[in-house]
Amino acid sequence: MIVAGLDIGNQTTEVAIALVEPGQAPCFLAHAITRTTGIKGTVSTIPGARVALIQAAERAGISISRIDLIRINEGAPVVAGVAMQAITQTTLTDSTLIGHNPESPGGAGLGVGRTAAVTELHGDESLIAIVDGSVPFESAAMFIRIARDAGVPVVGAIVQSNDGVLISNRIGEPAIPVVDEVTAIDRVPFGQLAAVEVAPVGTMIQTLCNPYGLATLFHLDAVQTSRIAPAARALTGLRSAVIIRTPEDQVEERTIEPGSLTLIGKRGRRAVDIRAGAAAIARELTRVAPLHNVLPEAGTAVGAMFGTLRADLSAATGLQGSEFHVADLFPSDLSVFQPVVGSLSNEVIAERAVALAAMVETESSLIDALANTISVELHIPVLAGGREADAGIRGALTTPGTGFPLCVLDLGSGSTNAARIDSHGEIARVHLAGGGSMVNLLLGEELGIDDPDWREHLKRLRVARVDSLFSIRHEDGFVAFLPDAVSLDLFGRTVLLHPEGMRAVPGNPAVDRIVETRRRAKKSVFGVNAERALHMLAPGGNPRFLSFVVLIGGSALDFELPAMLAEQLSEYGVVTGTANVRGEHGPRNAVATGLIFEPVML
Repeated sequence: MIVAGLDIGNQTTEVAIALVEPGQAPCFLAHAITRTTGIKGTVSTIPGARVALIQAAERAGISISRIDLIRINEGAPVVAGVAMQAITQTTLTDSTLIGHNPESPGGAGLGVGRTAAVTELHGDESLIAIVDGSVPFESAAMFIRIARDAGVPVVGAIVQSNDGVLISNRIGEPAIPVVDEVTAIDRVPFGQLAAVEVAPVGTMIQTLCNPYGLATLFHLDAVQTSRIAPAARALTGLRSAVIIRTPEDQVEERTIEPGSLTLIGKRGRRAVDIRAGAAAIARELTRVAPLHNVLPEAGTAVGAMFGTLRADLSAATGLQGSEFHVADLFPSDLSVFQPVVGSLSNEVIAERAVALAAMVETESSLIDALANTISVELHIPVLAGGREADAGIRGALTTPGTGFPLCVLDLGSGSTNAARIDSHGEIARVHLAGGGSMVNLLLGEELGIDDPDWREHLKRLRVARVDSLFSIRHEDGFVAFLPDAVSLDLFGRTVLLHPEGMRAVPGNPAVDRIVETRRRAKKSVFGVNAERALHMLAPGGNPRFLSFVVLIGGSALDFELPAMLAEQLSEYGVVTGTANVRGEHGPRNAVATGLIFEPVML
């Protein structure tokens, strides 16, 4: 009979087709891989499954109707999200700020005064000139010169156009700080106290990024200083900045608490505040393990995250949200960029947050509903093929050189599944939340990149810096010379080394920052989950009693992750390597291949 193993994952769906005869080893005919449609474990994945089955059948030279049996994996969906540790938006209740790095701020120094239109500079009070885009730079400089000659103390300027240097060069001495490229200058209020700072070339501002410096300039008390502190943090590391005091009722303060989680497990119930961080959440998870469910605090950031999770799963399955329970939870600390309310140039600030990946299960079997629906639509019998980790270890055992005992780490997109088979063929397994998608989330949030494709690229591909039109500097410092000149828009940029050509990385982060963030994200997800899994599976909870670990799954194809895990696990004396399923597929297709085998054939 012809049997198809169908592995529906969080991101990809894989198929293996084989001719299976009693008493004989399966004869594999073809394989296929495609992107998963919908949420893993639900009927929304059927369109992708159908495409993969058709592709594999075509490669085997048969029609899909020739398949006698389909075996599918039992797997729980994993959904990841971010619960803010601080407030969801940084709010400035009595200030507005402009803090950015324009290419050409003018002048240097610190100026404090009232804001006024550049055409209305008069009086004996220190003024900050506001220059909108309709005023040519020659006219702006002239207005400032005339005012200063008349004794008006003009101590700084805020300019909409890219004219900072041009204006500064035409107003004479003493130089004043000029911040330009302020697109939302129409929102700058007149008559309000403001401070403008421009640092010399190659240095950073010193006063406006210091909460106590702001308190000195604006005569703030302790309460007001704490409220304006987010403005100072948002300006740290910049060359130019502006702070404008505004009436308190001009900016609305909105705070959403991060919330808490109630962890329910076999050994009791524990509550933990999200603000305590990932380590505290992990400790409480250990105390209640094994986990049965998680109850979030309503009306909070984490409550909203879990509410969205349950709503999405309900829509995909038709089940009530109360029917879902969290079987595993993976927390990780990170920093996320949040917009600053009251900003005038789209400023953001890094806030502490906790990323959470939740593995969700139901009392009723989603896999049975999925199997029945596939069978009805394709007119082919469909059977659930047992635990995903069991199928994975059977597929991994087709790697040349493997045997009993063996431990397998399946590095998937949504989860990290692990299994250990002993010398008697007995299998123990664990299924943990957190995988490649969690790495993408951490990487993207830390770098301020929202595009999911870019997050995936930065996880999987190397980056470099374009030093000149004919050379790039790789991550390891090696300088490569190019046969042809790079595009001018790539000069001086950090680029992704994509197979189809170099691409400028959004935001132009430094190469070292990308590499450090990427490796930290991988270690915090797969490194932590590998340790969790091996301690749970090893005899006596000690990984030193394990000998061999084989890596399977899409993330095992990563260019640096297998070496990172091998180095990490070497302290236990464990030999770690990447699988080569059936001697030709590398770490891919392990679960689909394992679904072909019956357990008795091990």
